[in-house]
Amino acid sequence: MSSDSHTWNLVFLQLLLEESGYQVTNLGPCVPDSEVIEAVREIRPFAVVISSVNGHGHLDGARLVRALRADRDPGVAGVLAVIGGKLGIHGTGNAELAAELSAAGFDAVLGEVAEPARALRLALDRAAPAGVAA
Repeated sequence: MSSDSHTWNLVFLQLLLEESGYQVTNLGPCVPDSEVIEAVREIRPFAVVISSVNGHGHLDGARLVRALRADRDPGVAGVLAVIGGKLGIHGTGNAELAAELSAAGFDAVLGEVAEPARALRLALDRAAPAGVAA
């Protein structure tokens, strides 16, 4: 996301997904929405996985997924979109943010879950067309 400069979470997600058989293109931290959309247009990924550590996931994530869904290219607008991590800064009040992010267009919202690796694998496996995951 554009405002999140954390990298350890991105490396963790990359390794987790690669271990599960997915090919990953890690765009890195602080990526503007326009660059994410352009990467989706060029790479044509099965999914876009967004990680939030700084608590701005509900703001940046909602803006990004709305831009994805509004794109005229069906391959961009229809890409599977998953967000997880620290979605807000309000502690237990963050639960309502999941519903808002789903309404904005995310296919799965994981938030701060006890087993993020398991939750992400389940979300992707449920959505994967036959033959996408290893």
